[in-house]
Amino acid sequence: MSSLIASTRLSVLDRSRTREGQDGPTALRDTVRLAQELEALGYHRFWVSEHHSVPGVAGSAPTVLAAAVAAATSTIRVGTGGVMLPNHQTLVVAEQFGVLESLFPGRIDMGLGRSAGFTNGIRRALGRDKTDADGFAAQLDELLGWFTGGQRAYPQVHARPAEGLRVPPFVLATGEGAVIAARSGLPLVIGDLRDREKLLSAVEDYRRGFEPSEWSARPYVVVAGTVAVAESEDEARRLLLSEAWSGACSRTHGVFPPLLPPERIEALTMTERERGFFLAGLKGHVAGTAEQVADGLEAVIKDSGADEVLVTTSTYDRDALLGSFRRLARVADLRGAAPAPRPTA
Repeated sequence: MSSLIASTRLSVLDRSRTREGQDGPTALRDTVRLAQELEALGYHRFWVSEHHSVPGVAGSAPTVLAAAVAAATSTIRVGTGGVMLPNHQTLVVAEQFGVLESLFPGRIDMGLGRSAGFTNGIRRALGRDKTDADGFAAQLDELLGWFTGGQRAYPQVHARPAEGLRVPPFVLATGEGAVIAARSGLPLVIGDLRDREKLLSAVEDYRRGFEPSEWSARPYVVVAGTVAVAESEDEARRLLLSEAWSGACSRTHGVFPPLLPPERIEALTMTERERGFFLAGLKGHVAGTAEQVADGLEAVIKDSGADEVLVTTSTYDRDALLGSFRRLARVADLRGAAPAPRPTA
């Protein structure tokens, strides 16, 4: 067990992926159950995401789902990875997190992103435009002002019960996100591990440009990506197949479908373009046996200087996914992780 890994916080983002043959409500209930399992294992945070009109993702209302997760757990931090700020009015976002923090004091995180819908049709349905993402920095300042009482755009308007509460904000690095996080003096969540050079460059720029704020006195980096641990390298690779195919579909057909079981994917006849994206989706992750993942994770933490790792793994088999998280907990020596079984003679 690496002392570097053991000294780094380990957290999870679950996107409530739907699976072939299962519906959205099942995916959401699975998310809540997973949070309970990960709390018992000793993971630091559990975050949920925001996606609209995506067949493969049931998590469309992150603050609502975060409330269900927080109500079903007692110690793990709960938050969003993230609320896409361009899709919402900042007052409403502040009110939602104010309610969450009031109900579950000291356990709520406010992860914020700058995406504005996945397609033009979705953006129109949300009453937004692609260019709305350009106003993220101003939206972020306005949102934080609702908590501090410092917003001046709407005199005599107050966010209740948010004003005066301290809900830790995090910025998800998409596009200019890392620069905005540094200028705002906020923690940075950045991925993914497949483009390691780009990730490390953005982290370096963030630290160089960081300006201390009332929210954070120093840079804080959360590196996000897929981590899969199994008994063998081949089994770990099979854990990656479902998400890799879903990603390939999104690149070639414009939509994330529900996750397919690995055996269905292995039997598919792919076009050359589909196979290219599929194979690319299998590369660059931290995956393998416990020993291989320990080496890979240590390298990521050492190279990036990450304060925390946010694991974003999705796969068709929920039991296999939980098994991966259990093995990872042992790799990191988390307080709730059971010792690895002794080999029999």
